[in-house]
Amino acid sequence: MKFSIVIPNYNGAELLRKNLPKVFKAVDSNVEIIVVDDGSSDSSLDYLKTQPVKVLKNKKNMGFSSAVNKGVSSAKGDVVFLLNSDSFPEKDFLKPLDEDFKDPLVFAVGCLDKSLEEGKIILRGRGIGEWRRGLFVHSRGEIDKKNTLWASGGSSAFRKSIWQKLGGLNPIYNPFYWEDIDLSYRALKSGYKVLFEERSVIYHNHSQGAVKKNYSEHRIRRIAYRNQFIFIWENTTDFFLQIKHIFFLPYHFLKALLRLDLDFFIGFIEAFILLPRIINSSFKIQKKFTVSDRKVTEPFRK
Repeated sequence: MKFSIVIPNYNGAELLRKNLPKVFKAVDSNVEIIVVDDGSSDSSLDYLKTQPVKVLKNKKNMGFSSAVNKGVSSAKGDVVFLLNSDSFPEKDFLKPLDEDFKDPLVFAVGCLDKSLEEGKIILRGRGIGEWRRGLFVHSRGEIDKKNTLWASGGSSAFRKSIWQKLGGLNPIYNPFYWEDIDLSYRALKSGYKVLFEERSVIYHNHSQGAVKKNYSEHRIRRIAYRNQFIFIWENTTDFFLQIKHIFFLPYHFLKALLRLDLDFFIGFIEAFILLPRIINSSFKIQKKFTVSDRKVTEPFRK
């Protein structure tokens, strides 16, 4: 199995200087490494000129989905590993993944993410979720099982041939959040497998990433709310869940009002403005679905 590594970058020159040498040490020299610079205005491109990597450039900042899709399209590997610029892997982390992808139905494999958060290491990488009161709610899962509801876009491997069949990450989620959950969910609903591999380890410093560096806390929350609604409206095919979502919307609006959560309302409005685009996208992706929403989430309910 031939691997390529795709690293999206936005104004992350210092992160690249810190983590890229560690990536080189963790892989063989025959592994293709692609860095997609998403319109950086810092010294990222100057640094990348000195490194043995393939560099793709966006003239302006397009967002995570668009940057990653560009990198995957250019990759020569059968499997593409997506790695955040604020992360680096343990040596030989690709070997267990090579075993996992021997099953032709495996679309993606998420790695054990040793995430540095507020001075503590949190073990992430396996996701769970369920439909609750009309919303799809996801959370961190324990790392004691092989299945996962999604593979993280910053520390996971994806089979390129299936990626192309599914259409890759949906740019409607730009600039960030929910795009990896959406892609994994679409893969599961299309009959493919998404696995978790605890033997492959990635170290991740969340506080140093581009999102928190370039966006305010309120803007991040609004985007997260917006993309949650996009995910639901685009992917839900279960009629009962669709009705339940509409029925519970007043309940969620009231809760947001009581906690003075203006970001929730703005996120909903921003999603509603995109409704024609969401509907058009849903018609295309739902043609590939063969598995129901409830069957997909059944193994991951708390």
